[in-house]
Amino acid sequence: MDQMKKKLRSHKWFYGQNETGLLHRGALRSAGFNMDDYNGQPIIGIANTWGELNNCNMSLRFIAEKVKTGIREAGGIPLEFPVITLGEELMKPTAGLYRNLLSMDVEENLRSYPIDGVVLLGNCDKTVPGLLMGAVSANLPTIQLNAGPKKVGTYKGKRLGSGTDLWKYWDELRVGNISNSEWEEIGKELSCGFGSCNTMGTSSTMNGILEALGIMPLGLSTLPVDSEKRFSLSTEAGKRIVSMVQEDLKPADILTPQAFKNAITVCMALGGSTNAVLHLTAIAGRLNIHLYPDVFNKVGRQIPCIVDVQPTGKKLIDEFDQAGGIPAVLVQLGNLIDLDAKTFTGKTFGELLTGIQVIDENIIKRIDAPVAVAPTLAILSGNLAPNGAVIKPAAASKDLLKHTGPAYIFENYEDMLTRIDDEALPVDESTVLVLRNAGPKAVPGMPEWGMIPIPKKLQQKGIKDMVRISDARMSGTSFGTVILHVAPEAALGGLFALIKNGDQITLDTPNRKIFVNISDEELEKRKSDWKAPVQIHKRGYPKLYIREVLQADQGCDLEFLKPDSIDDFQFIEPVVGRS
Repeated sequence: MDQMKKKLRSHKWFYGQNETGLLHRGALRSAGFNMDDYNGQPIIGIANTWGELNNCNMSLRFIAEKVKTGIREAGGIPLEFPVITLGEELMKPTAGLYRNLLSMDVEENLRSYPIDGVVLLGNCDKTVPGLLMGAVSANLPTIQLNAGPKKVGTYKGKRLGSGTDLWKYWDELRVGNISNSEWEEIGKELSCGFGSCNTMGTSSTMNGILEALGIMPLGLSTLPVDSEKRFSLSTEAGKRIVSMVQEDLKPADILTPQAFKNAITVCMALGGSTNAVLHLTAIAGRLNIHLYPDVFNKVGRQIPCIVDVQPTGKKLIDEFDQAGGIPAVLVQLGNLIDLDAKTFTGKTFGELLTGIQVIDENIIKRIDAPVAVAPTLAILSGNLAPNGAVIKPAAASKDLLKHTGPAYIFENYEDMLTRIDDEALPVDESTVLVLRNAGPKAVPGMPEWGMIPIPKKLQQKGIKDMVRISDARMSGTSFGTVILHVAPEAALGGLFALIKNGDQITLDTPNRKIFVNISDEELEKRKSDWKAPVQIHKRGYPKLYIREVLQADQGCDLEFLKPDSIDDFQFIEPVVGRS
């Protein structure tokens, strides 16, 4: 004990006042740890979302071993533990339903076990924010690492972008431009081993944002899955977390309002996923920091998309990495980044970015020659979405950003799938397609159903985009003039639940407005006729989620997990005694 510079929370377990200290040391001895040499070293948890159900995260087992090496070299004791893995492809109805459950899994592991600091291992979309939300609530020293993007497949000489090219080729199949056998070949090429999407989807966006928040090593997020530099940075992170425990450097010291402004700035510059709005809102909410809608819209008006990566651009993540990755983006943004913001290293961005250069300005462009003008993302409001809705102008059709047209309603996802390719569907290119009852409480979990397919009969006429509105989300790899995250959702009975076919809907992106032209008298009549949907979940986590989930403007966190004030942020330690 005399070798330790400070008393650690784990000491309550291993230096107990009664028989529990002996018992707890014996538990680790039974697990193979040499507790004869224990003299109060930091216990470092490694929260791993590895699982065979999640191909994106399969390489995290190897990353965990690199982290352990670093922890041991720095004099700490690594203890790896599993947390729920959220596999974007296989988890239904959506991994979004379980993001908050992952955060609870992390927080309660950190609360209940003798852990002094933690390294979070995630990669696939919802694992990234879910891990951090839990660690923020526990507020123990934290570093987060990812596994990296998957390799690039090719089809007929074309490099394929995960998700983005999937949606494009699916439309080609629907209208008969490719055969089923060609479709299957494309599918094989899109399945290129472990790793996350190689486009600027939600995983790439969120992992890049973690670099900008100062909680992930600079340059890590875009490195290939099997990169030696990735392994080296992971080992160094293992060393650093031990020092952070001694310094008592915690997430709340790093994730300041300035850090979140940096993160939003980088998100806009990346052409980032609309899902980042939800996740950043939720992460900041755990610290009682408010971002939605004002900070998003203020930053959004200033920052264009400068990274030429699909779906806004043309390149893929491996090319972005070779151009300099996130560090080069931070340099290119210049004084638009707060360089005094602190990182997990203990250094500021100003210190860390010294000597960093943009390697290829054809991929990481100058602010005055962007891929797409500001805003990349925008928060809309109006009578159709009183608490907000999200659009991604950078991936939308410019001629549709101001549009008025008649609504055509799909009551739910199954209704949309059944009728979207009906030749008799009464729509044209001016129609505003509406999908409702797809929000956080309705499904539940707010799946990525918002990029409603262009009806087949219009696809055959060459129509590639239409205005579409929903209370769902869409994949970060998606594109089009799509309004998402309508709040309140239709299941709560707001105006979005009451619109009918033919109602005139106006989108006015420059003025951040979305509204429907309907009289007060007609609105009152429709309200009296509306009936709340019957909820089929009578037990279990889905019932808890439906009861507690907040709307999109609050990040879809669970109400009981979010502090109402900074006083509620205090992390309550367990009583350490007999179990």
